Amino acid sequence: MNLTNAVALITGGSGGIGFAIARSLVDAGARVAITGRDKAKLDAAARELGAFAIQADVAVEADVLRTYKEVITHFGDLDILVNNAGIGTFQNLVDMDTVGFERVFATNVTGVMMMGREAAKIFVARNRGNIVNICSTASLRGAPKGTVYYASKFAVRGMTEYWRAELRKNNVRVMLVNPSEVVTDFFATNGLSQKVNDSKLRGEEIAWAVKAGLEMDDRGFVPELSVFATNPVD
Repeated sequence: MNLTNAVALITGGSGGIGFAIARSLVDAGARVAITGRDKAKLDAAARELGAFAIQADVAVEADVLRTYKEVITHFGDLDILVNNAGIGTFQNLVDMDTVGFERVFATNVTGVMMMGREAAKIFVARNRGNIVNICSTASLRGAPKGTVYYASKFAVRGMTEYWRAELRKNNVRVMLVNPSEVVTDFFATNGLSQKVNDSKLRGEEIAWAVKAGLEMDDRGFVPELSVFATNPVD
């Protein structure tokens, strides 16, 4: 697709991977809306990007519905949804509590579903559109302390498969991007430490993958793409 004047909605766009994707699409000529929960951070990101800010929590259905109303009111249309917002909790199974488990699934799975559902309503009606789910290489394997985060990403990968099967007949391209470790504030936000060095992926590499997938002619699409660092040092 031609990204010039295309309308893109990116969840979790105030920092990290979402911010990098937003910048890449703005630079390509797209009109971009970003969502986030922290209003101050969101507004600062929107000013820097030249994007439209919508304060919203993807885990809250009323916020999701309002997000789409604001996008359509402001832009009049929608071409691209990038489902990027996500959180994580990393605990051993014996320490896992249901509150933490359900909180992660509310954002990473239910939030993705609600955002995808509302975008699909628009895309099916207009018989074209693009959904990009930012997942993780955690959806490809297991690891200790991964009960809830990894399970949520397995769920997103599964939903993406189902949406693709449903929506292809409506010319809706549904794509999945699996980043491996990326240097962002995700770790600090979720109470984790991260060793930072120049060998690890940045949000820009993931943004490049998303932009490249979108820019392919609409007759084709990349169903799934995993992005790894070439030779990461921890």
